[in-house]
Amino acid sequence: MYAIVEIAGQQFKVEKGRTLYTNRLEGDVNAALVFDKVLLVDNDGTVSVGTPVVSGASVKATILEHLKGEKVIVFKKKRRKGYVKKNGHRQYLTKIQIDEIA
Repeated sequence: MYAIVEIAGQQFKVEKGRTLYTNRLEGDVNAALVFDKVLLVDNDGTVSVGTPVVSGASVKATILEHLKGEKVIVFKKKRRKGYVKKNGHRQYLTKIQIDEIA
């Protein structure tokens, strides 16, 4: 059984017991979350597609930890102009574990 759910503006394919990284979510570690924007549910071959969401479907998850992602280097240069700019960025992430698809 799996579902397509929208979490923080992004769509994820989730299954029970799976862990995934999303953009930073509000809540403490070990807090329970419920996501109601379920776009599709597949229950052993029986597919329910929402218009736009599946009514009565929800996904329950637990926050495992808050962390920062890998560093991404942003480098800009214009040749022959002396323009060089280097920046770094680390995205704030939340690691969650899917507990149940209802």
